[in-house]
Amino acid sequence: MAKITMHDGSVQEVSEDDELYLSTLRHSCSHVLAQAVKHLYPNAKLAIGPSIADGFYYDIDFETPISDKDLDAIETEMRKIVKAKEKFEYFSLPREEAIKLMQEKEEPYKVELIEDLPEGELISFFKQGDFTDLCAGPHLQTTGEVGKAFKLRSLAGAYWRGSEKNKMLTRIYGTAFKTKEELQAYLDMMEEAKKRDHRKIGKELGLFMFSEYGPGFPFFLPNGMVLRNTLMDFWRKMHYANDYVEISTPVILSRSLWETSGHWDHYKENMYTTVIDDEDYAIKPMNCPGSILVYQNEPRSYKDLPLRLAECGLAHRHEKRGELHGLMRVRCFTQDDAHIFITPEQIQDEVARIAKLINEFYEVFGFKYHVELSTRPEDSMGSDEDWARAEEGLKNALDSMGLPYVVNEGDGAFYGPKIDFHLVDCIGRTWQCGTIQLDFQLPQRFNLEYMGADGEKHQPIMIHRVCFGSVERFIGILTEHYAGAFPTWLAPVQVKILPVSDKFMDYANKVYAELDRAGIRVKIDKRSEKLGWKIREAQKEKVPYMLIVGEKDEADQTVSVRARGEGDQGACSVADFISKIKEEIATLKK
Repeated sequence: MAKITMHDGSVQEVSEDDELYLSTLRHSCSHVLAQAVKHLYPNAKLAIGPSIADGFYYDIDFETPISDKDLDAIETEMRKIVKAKEKFEYFSLPREEAIKLMQEKEEPYKVELIEDLPEGELISFFKQGDFTDLCAGPHLQTTGEVGKAFKLRSLAGAYWRGSEKNKMLTRIYGTAFKTKEELQAYLDMMEEAKKRDHRKIGKELGLFMFSEYGPGFPFFLPNGMVLRNTLMDFWRKMHYANDYVEISTPVILSRSLWETSGHWDHYKENMYTTVIDDEDYAIKPMNCPGSILVYQNEPRSYKDLPLRLAECGLAHRHEKRGELHGLMRVRCFTQDDAHIFITPEQIQDEVARIAKLINEFYEVFGFKYHVELSTRPEDSMGSDEDWARAEEGLKNALDSMGLPYVVNEGDGAFYGPKIDFHLVDCIGRTWQCGTIQLDFQLPQRFNLEYMGADGEKHQPIMIHRVCFGSVERFIGILTEHYAGAFPTWLAPVQVKILPVSDKFMDYANKVYAELDRAGIRVKIDKRSEKLGWKIREAQKEKVPYMLIVGEKDEADQTVSVRARGEGDQGACSVADFISKIKEEIATLKK
């Protein structure tokens, strides 16, 4: 067990296996970072330094800009502070005294933070050695407990309080773990992640691009479109087999619709708007209101439910330029939505059915995942009875499938509880993709109805559900998961034919024609280069199969097969090769 000091000065014991302990260790490390910076750069002004999912950061206003080369010196100073084992001491001050203290220390960002706090509130601080910081904690007992397993990783720019109107600060990112072994494992993972960066691989394989004329708006190139369309063919096949019907709704809809849905009041800053015929319109950030209009298009009976409406709709959301990141964070994306309208009695069965479908999706790509169930938050709407029934339905559905899950108390959406699926990729990173959300609010806002078996009108429950999440983001995740070496069924180019020399081009064209007729994605390397060079180029392109054709192959009417990652597979007839690869494609072999 370890002791940590809380925001009120009380000391609490927690297990070192508890997430709170690791978060506290990292936050304490951020204070050590800030103290080291003040030692080396006395005129630097401190902003905020929280712990985050994989480490911590501190935003700092430097008098003279620093670079990555300066991080080693800061880290060395941090190790001196850790070695000194200085105690983290809690104290609090009235608001005015707290402001005076930070003014004396010439920390304007801290002063601004205090001024925004309610009057009459005691302001908490933590002190270690010669350093004092405005902070609500928690912290370890001494700087020595931070240990030696920490690393400063990188620098980035960050606007004060996230506003482009404010000054750009320097954000120093770091990470910390309980042991050096855990730190090294994390650093190894991050190094592997650099090699797998989808932005780098996407450029090398000709999958997608971005332009200065549209920051955050991806362009899919020919190879990327093959990958994308193959994914969508798979998506449609899975949905049609599970009794979904596909719809398409407009990208631009009237302001009045978004007012009814609540987006205009609560999401407008993230929406792109326009004016048509002197009326306000918005480009949709979500697909759900369009699905609701489809539901309202005709009278509905309990016999029509569940009604499963699936839509891969293009959505637009404004993201700040500094937050854009390849396909992972964009301004337009395709959401593989489904909106399912059900009766209250159908919650458990339908949720289990959706969870089974999502599981089937992820198994195809070799993803493991964990599940989180988020329950009613404080600012929810709807009756206690509705929430109890919904939460029980979600729990029973997960239990009936034998799916282990973690309950996040109070973390549901304001309109209903939800289930989130967190994928784990091949290097251990997690990605939140699939989700199942129960919604009481939108059916109420739009006065949705169905005729019940009792002849009375009732309000349906709406389920929001995605499998991929964002198609663009899922392609980014897949690219990094496979490091661009997509399984044969997904690969933009499945086979590359490599003639030993130009005199075998006619036979190469004959082989090409046979594969093409069989529906295999095939190309010929027609360049007048040596065979070894062609093989290396195909390997760089991560093509699953290379077919080498030379004198003996033409004489025997065969091809010499090389498999990605496995090398020479020997010679076989074209018909046998086609049979083998078609089976691999049909079975979606990983």
